[in-house]
Amino acid sequence: MKRVVISLLAMSVSTALMAAPPKFDGARISADVKELSSDAYEGRAPATAGEQKTVAYLSKQFADAGLQPGGDLKDGKRLWTQAVPLLKGDIVGAPSLTLTGQGKPQVLTQGQEIAVRAAMNGDSQVAISNAPLVFVGYGVKAAERNWDDFKGVDLKGKIAVVLINDPDFETGAGDFDGKGMTYYGRWTYKYEEGARQGAAGVLIVHETAPASYGWATVAGSNTNTMFDVVRENPAQAHPALEGWVQRDLAVEMFKRAGLDFEALKKQAQSRDFQPVELKGETFSANYQVKNEVITSHNVAARLEGSSHADETVIYSAHWDHIGVGEPDARGDRIFNGAMDNASGTAALVELARGFVAQPKPQRSVLFLAVTAEEKGLLGSEYYASHPLYPLAKTVAVINMDGMAAGSPSRDFGIYGSAKMELLDQLKDVAKGWDIRYTPDPKPEAGLFFRSDHFPFAKRGVPALSYGAGQDWIDGGVEAGKKASDDYTAKRYHQQGDEWQADWTFAGAVRDLEVVYTLGENLANSRAWPNWSQEEAFRAVRDASAAERK
Repeated sequence: MKRVVISLLAMSVSTALMAAPPKFDGARISADVKELSSDAYEGRAPATAGEQKTVAYLSKQFADAGLQPGGDLKDGKRLWTQAVPLLKGDIVGAPSLTLTGQGKPQVLTQGQEIAVRAAMNGDSQVAISNAPLVFVGYGVKAAERNWDDFKGVDLKGKIAVVLINDPDFETGAGDFDGKGMTYYGRWTYKYEEGARQGAAGVLIVHETAPASYGWATVAGSNTNTMFDVVRENPAQAHPALEGWVQRDLAVEMFKRAGLDFEALKKQAQSRDFQPVELKGETFSANYQVKNEVITSHNVAARLEGSSHADETVIYSAHWDHIGVGEPDARGDRIFNGAMDNASGTAALVELARGFVAQPKPQRSVLFLAVTAEEKGLLGSEYYASHPLYPLAKTVAVINMDGMAAGSPSRDFGIYGSAKMELLDQLKDVAKGWDIRYTPDPKPEAGLFFRSDHFPFAKRGVPALSYGAGQDWIDGGVEAGKKASDDYTAKRYHQQGDEWQADWTFAGAVRDLEVVYTLGENLANSRAWPNWSQEEAFRAVRDASAAERK
């Protein structure tokens, strides 16, 4: 690689001559991905034999690389893991789900027209009988935007029917960041607000474009074991019933109630929208839920800094995937998660090997493989709320979720569009490889809120998730977009996300050089990157400024 001079902002990493990064090995990354995504790991679900295998494998790889344990303290010594207590919920048997319209019952099949989740509100049984359905638009209550989709409606004993994404999604303009999804557009928010409004349940209407994924992904992600952080009062965050319905089913039930789904969706894009009861439509659900508190684990490996060991740069990736679920058309029940996220986890290990091969940095570097990302960023949320190393002295978090298995790209991106000095620094570093920054091509997908950097960001720590671009050196934008669309449609959160023998990880190797250089620069500087002034995370970070002096 050519040596280049990088110029960074005055408050960022000091201007310096970039030393050549260590040599990363695509074949070694591929071997790790093949191992972690093999059937033997049973889809790497938390609290399974697959987790035990994964934790043991990662701990060994980090140890063999020369890292030190960076997890929980036990008898004065660090473990390789951080214990993460989680509430685990499973529906017992097949749920009984019935939609009644104009007196005629319609039995619904789990995973087909509807996908309901195991209750996370603490109930051991969900028993809802002929609950009225109320359409509450996008299910948003945002005082700072003068927006209230509920407008005083009493949802006690009723099911709220809501749209996915934000009111701005279709128009691209308005109070919710235009095409860019806000947290109000996330499905997690829809359930949380439904609980706050006292609803017996929330059913989200699935549409592929605003959700940014198809029904197969919804069914695969929501009809198996559920997890949540352990809460003092879980009913404050979860209604009894949480689920999704297919758009076609929603259109039918609106029509039976004498309503036009598309017309009401258009009305919901205005702050003048009023909740609408679907007259004559009721919903019933009956199923048992087995709940238990289990302990999953983050894996933490540390390279101690030479002179400022109490200051930490974090690289992260989630090791978990969906586990075992209902069989697909091929009879395959294992969600192997090769790209998502055995690839990021393998890259994390390879990055650690590279750091050890170089002179020890001044600041410490933590390699954090987190659990339960697929269940709502729970492993990273737990770390961010119970940090092993103080967040005030955490320089930055660089997250990796899905690494380029084939061609390097001429561009890169991050999840979302947050403005921060860390991104400015990354842009400057990437110029050394002639890589340009491309803004998130799908801000409406809400990826900023769907990746493990987010729990750190909302606590003020500068954090981003690195993403390879779509302008491939081999094949250009056409090839990159085709591969991305194919993956989303056929493999994302499906059994088809399996290791492929032709994966060279040439793109991942090049991208590791970039993210290594960014982290190495930070680890050998006195800089503390911050958020831009207009970002809400800036005030949170500034509140801890005294701890960094």
